[in-house]
Amino acid sequence: MTVELNHTIVHAADREASARFMVEVFGLPEPEVFGPFLVVRTANGVSLDYIDCPPPIPKQHYAFLVSEAEFDAIFGRVKDRGLTYWADPMKAKPGEINTHFGGRGVYFDDPAGHFLEIITRPYGSGPL
Repeated sequence: MTVELNHTIVHAADREASARFMVEVFGLPEPEVFGPFLVVRTANGVSLDYIDCPPPIPKQHYAFLVSEAEFDAIFGRVKDRGLTYWADPMKAKPGEINTHFGGRGVYFDDPAGHFLEIITRPYGSGPL
């Protein structure tokens, strides 16, 4: 199959603050300007194209598959920033991570209110 996600537009009240947050917390390369967008590229070639948008910002969920070492680094930066995090998408388990499918996962908000998730195992890759 040759269908791949190439990019998505991420609405933000402040595209620079949101793109900077992503770069700093996830340890990604500096954003690039492309027209009205600040483009943040991930390792698999998908880009998050941040654009300024007047409130209210439509909230989205973005999940990222990361290695165990990357999870430790990203989660460490989340905790260093004092961000609230949850083990679940309902935000019922604050201050916890999950161990679904034999991996680890955690959810947290970005500056625009988008719900970010990092996981070390893809959903459905093992017993829940």
